[in-house]
Parts: sequence; C-alpha cells; structure tokens
Amino acid sequence: MLKNHPRSCVMNMSIHGALQKTIAVLTIFLATTWSCHSSELVVWSAGAVKPPLEDLAPEFQKATGIQLQVEYAPVGVLMRRLAQGNMPDVLILSAEVVKETENRGWAPMGSAVPLGSVGVGIAVKQGQPIPDISTPEALRNALLAAPSVTYMDPQKGTSGKHFANVLDQLGIADQMRAKTTLGDIGYVLEPVARGEIALGIQQITEILPVKGAVLVGPLPPPLQKITTYSIMPTVKAADSASVVKFRRFLQLPAAQAVFKLKGFIVEY
Repeated sequence: MLKNHPRSCVMNMSIHGALQKTIAVLTIFLATTWSCHSSELVVWSAGAVKPPLEDLAPEFQKATGIQLQVEYAPVGVLMRRLAQGNMPDVLILSAEVVKETENRGWAPMGSAVPLGSVGVGIAVKQGQPIPDISTPEALRNALLAAPSVTYMDPQKGTSGKHFANVLDQLGIADQMRAKTTLGDIGYVLEPVARGEIALGIQQITEILPVKGAVLVGPLPPPLQKITTYSIMPTVKAADSASVVKFRRFLQLPAAQAVFKLKGFIVEY
C-alpha cells in the first residue's frame, strides 16, 4: 500500500517557526538569569543528539561565555575513543552504555541525567511513494520490494545494531545483504535524499534534518527500539561548575522543547 506525503513542507515550516520562538524565549531567560564565565568544554555526543544541540549550543555560549567544542560520532566510535585513553569533559551517550562508562571509570557513578528518547524510523526521497510500514509484515514486504536500502553499520551505531536484529527477526537478513549499504558516520540518509538509495533507516532525529528525505514513519511497535540519551561528566571534569551549568541548561523546559521539536520524546 502506498501513500502520499503532501504536508511535509508545511510541517517543516511550522516546526521552524516554533523552533525560532522557543530559541527566542530561551535566549531571554538565559540573558536575565545566567552570569558569564570564560572557559571551554569539550563535549562528545552521539549523532542522534546533534539536531537539538546544534541549535542550543550557540545560545548557551552567548549567555554564559562558556565555549563548547562538540564532536559528534556514533556511540560505538565514542566508546572506542574512550577505551584508547582519550577523554572529553562531557559525554552524551545512549543509556545502554552508561553503566559500562561508569564501571570502566570514565564517568562518576550515578552522574548521568536523561535528556530525551528517540525511536528508529524509515525514510524515502521526497516525492517518492510512501510504503506501508505499519506492521511487521508490511515492513517486511516494503524492504523486500525496495531495490536498495541503507542503515548505520551495526558495529558503530545504535540504530544499525538494532535494525540488523530486525532483519533477523523478519527472516530476511540474507535476502537484504546484497542490496544494503552500511553507513559509516553522520547522516546515512543523504544518499536517499539524492535518489541513490531507495530506503534509509536511522534514528528519527537524524532523518528529520536531511533535506530531500521524508520520514515515512517509525518502525512498527513490535520492532521498535526507543533509545534514551543521557548527559554525564567524565571523571576529568566531575567537579566542573561549567559542566553543571551545561547539564542544567539542557534540562530547562525551553531547551527540552527544542529536543521535542527535533523529534525527541521528552518529559518536562
């Protein structure tokens, strides 16, 4: 079953307008309540958090004088960097690796604070027919019918690891292998937006920013994975007042509203 997606441009305009209003409110709040300090924080963040953080980081910097040096990468890549002895001041990682991060002495025990959650979705090039993915059987049929698909390398990213398991559950892993391109880093949906690949699978927050790609929808509930992302200091910066400010900033209702506009599930 195919559907049209005529409202995508209108929806994007509405989201943009709401985002601008939220940023304006946040800027006024910060200017009147936060004092400026000169320092720098190195932040390593999972790629799924890039869309809201790109909008929020400049506002935090302007209001506090604290400069943010943010690096985005799949969680698997960040964990390997930590294992190699490299360490930032702040980590924003999926909840499933928080305990490992604490147990290996990279972050203080109990320091992680959740920022929001996101599910995995499927996208097509804008203007292309929208496949039915509403049930596991419908998703299976859509994947088998697609001439090509892409998703994150399971060794590097949360969504890729999960989707590889989905293909196993659907019993089509072998059939999909020859027409699958594994993404390495960043937005794996870009080839879909260019029309080079038919279907793309990634976390919803990493689908929405890609111009030329349209979110078909989330994976059907029996196959969905909701991932929560948390912020935590590393042991290197456990007592940093700047880290505390940054963490509190991302928990403000206005900041959480930006997360929501970018596709996160938040509670505030």
